[in-house]
Amino acid sequence: MLNPMVEHQAAALDRVFGAIADPTRRAILQELGRSPARVTEIAANFPVSLNAISKHLMVLERAGLLRREVRGRDHVCSLEARPLRQAADWITETRAFWEVRLDAFERHVVEKRKKRQ
Repeated sequence: MLNPMVEHQAAALDRVFGAIADPTRRAILQELGRSPARVTEIAANFPVSLNAISKHLMVLERAGLLRREVRGRDHVCSLEARPLRQAADWITETRAFWEVRLDAFERHVVEKRKKRQ
């Protein structure tokens, strides 16, 4: 039986990791971490088209990493950091899980070597 909540969390995490896999999107997030910006201001900092930046912003928005506010004709984007915290928490938990197992494996290998000697 599948747990819908776990599946939803896994899908959200997949979107976050997919979004931050691209260097342009990471750079956009760094900019937005300093201050919100209009789409045209974001695009001015990259050697790609406004259309390409818009596509990057959509990926970030779908991952929940970007909040967009429409002010008249301007679209102002700001960083939504919560999904990054969730991804960092997952990395921390996974790292702890593997460190325990790898430490146990190392002890096992050392003991085996000692017995052979």
